[in-house]
Amino acid sequence: MAHILIVVSPYYKDITDELLLGARSHLDVAGHTHDTINVPGAFEIPAAIHMAMHGTKSYDGYIALGCVIRGETSHYDYVCGECARGLQDLSLLHKAPIGFGVLTVENKKQAEIRASVNGKNKGREAAEACIQMIALKTHFGVKPRD
Repeated sequence: MAHILIVVSPYYKDITDELLLGARSHLDVAGHTHDTINVPGAFEIPAAIHMAMHGTKSYDGYIALGCVIRGETSHYDYVCGECARGLQDLSLLHKAPIGFGVLTVENKKQAEIRASVNGKNKGREAAEACIQMIALKTHFGVKPRD
C-alpha cells in the first residue's frame, strides 16, 4: 500500500476539516497510510510538498487540500493560479502523484457544498486522484518513490 502526505491549508478550517475527513476516510478504506501537515495558506502548499520530496521521509504521493474564496481584489487570482501552477510543475518535473483538492470558489456556500462528505466530497476525489496516479506511475514502470 502507498504512504501519502496530505498538505492542508486550514485558512477556512471548517471547510478544510471536511475536505480532510473525506480524504482520510477514503485512504483508510483503501488501506493506504498517510501523514498530515498544515501550511499557512494555499500559496504555500507547493513549497511544502517540494520540501517533503527532498526530506528524509518518503512518500508515494501527495494530496493538496485548501480553499480560496474570491474576495474584492485580484489576490484570489494570484493565489489560485500559483498554487495550481506550482502543483502541476511538481507533478511533471518530479513524476509526483498529486491529488488536487484546493477549492477555488466564489463564496463560502459553494465551498461548503464541495467540501462536505455528504455533498460533492472533493477531499475524497483528491485522494482517489492521488491513488490512481500512483497506480499509473507503477503501470509505466516509474519507481514508486522516484
